[in-house]
Amino acid sequence: MDGQALTLAEMEAVALGGRPVGIAAAALARVAASRALIERILAEGQTVYGVNTGFGKLSDVRIPSGSLAQLQTNLVRSHAGGVGQPLSEGESRAMVLLRANVLAKGFSGCRRELVELLVALLNAGVNPVIPEKGSVGASGDLAPLAHLALVAIGEGEAFYCGQRMAGGEALRRAGLRPLALAAKEGLALLNGTQAMTAVGALAVARGLRVARLADVAGAMSLEALMGTPAAFDARIHEARPHAGQIAAAQHLMRLLEGSEIREAHRENDSRVQDAYCLRCMPQVHGAVRGVLGHVRGVLEIEAGSATDNPLVFPENSTKTPNRGAVLSGGNFHGAPLAYAFDYAAIGLTDLASIAERRIDRLLNPDINEGLPAFLSPDPGLSSGFMIAQIVAAALINECQVLSHPSSTGSIPTDGGKEDHVSMGMTGALKLRQIVEHAERIVGIELMCAAQGLEFRRPLKAGGQVEQAYQAVRAVVERLEQDRVLATDIEAMAAAVRAGAFDGWCA
Repeated sequence: MDGQALTLAEMEAVALGGRPVGIAAAALARVAASRALIERILAEGQTVYGVNTGFGKLSDVRIPSGSLAQLQTNLVRSHAGGVGQPLSEGESRAMVLLRANVLAKGFSGCRRELVELLVALLNAGVNPVIPEKGSVGASGDLAPLAHLALVAIGEGEAFYCGQRMAGGEALRRAGLRPLALAAKEGLALLNGTQAMTAVGALAVARGLRVARLADVAGAMSLEALMGTPAAFDARIHEARPHAGQIAAAQHLMRLLEGSEIREAHRENDSRVQDAYCLRCMPQVHGAVRGVLGHVRGVLEIEAGSATDNPLVFPENSTKTPNRGAVLSGGNFHGAPLAYAFDYAAIGLTDLASIAERRIDRLLNPDINEGLPAFLSPDPGLSSGFMIAQIVAAALINECQVLSHPSSTGSIPTDGGKEDHVSMGMTGALKLRQIVEHAERIVGIELMCAAQGLEFRRPLKAGGQVEQAYQAVRAVVERLEQDRVLATDIEAMAAAVRAGAFDGWCA
């Protein structure tokens, strides 16, 4: 870790996979240089926001030197007002990683001991309990980061070895000592976008998996419905060369290679074109790939950005060649992320929507190309997958509501000092929920499409579709008679989330 950009894969590896973290020597040197400037400012008696003043609307209140440590502790305690369910341990770990990486850039004015403690929390598995609600996304994620900071000073709560306990006790069991905050360090921990970045990054990583898996589900549905892959011809997509569209079309063609089902109806197929939910998969799925690719880029830039305030530019910096500078700005504002999360929410909602249309086409006896009604082995006596499409419709409606932008909903805070905020954390939490629903919907499509293939036997689908079919059958059995589908739906969603089908996701 050196303060530079982190990839989504690196964030996932630490947050979810427990990958150990170290600090680059160059980063520690930058941290020491910025701290030296803070110490010089204090020695010279200069007045600098957040170092020896109050915060926000109280920034014009000068704090005496004997109270500076208490000022920082008071800041952490007073801002730990988060409410609601705690973030997952993975999201909490991602927050700690991101905050440590920001401090390692050397623009925060903290001591190296603070960065080292955050890294030690990660490596020891001490994960702060962080309520998910309470941030407006400027001055960053104040409330969530305050709950993170509480554990660093031996307060608050943490998860450790599967248990929730007092933060000080978690540190003790892990063999760590809390840190007494020095001047500027409370503010260095609180200002920033790391809560929304953590939640959003892990959600987008899952969303990217769902977007690729939608091709697999769609290809399986196409086979079960005896559709044509003609619309995936490379010449069509080279004529409209969006990268995501081309990639999705190529992926679909690979999935369908070697299909016996296609060959069986190629000559006698009276249809010129399939419905849009089948024919336009490259255009829709590809556009979603483009959306999420853009959002991924925003997140990876943010992961290596200095987002606190004020920023400390030490005197040995090439951009600050004289005595250094401490500059107040607004890098904590979450607008770039808030817009990106709203964009991703719209894209994933539409991806789930087109998948639901394929589910309906598989089940609806009026349009499902000779498959039994609701894919039931005994329609009438058995309802088959009827409820699965209804559940998908309910989830889609919720996604449609959640995809309303939060970034346009600024509400002034802090006595008007923070008069325009991003609401980026709201966007991240909404996006996470949309991703969860999309995982369920694509899981439902896979389950229904696999059942549809059963009725095309002994013909086989494309080679990779058949492999994906076997993976579905490893999770849920063929529906022979009515059973409780809730268990199957959640098992499929869990398999999607765990990457059980990633082998066919290009």
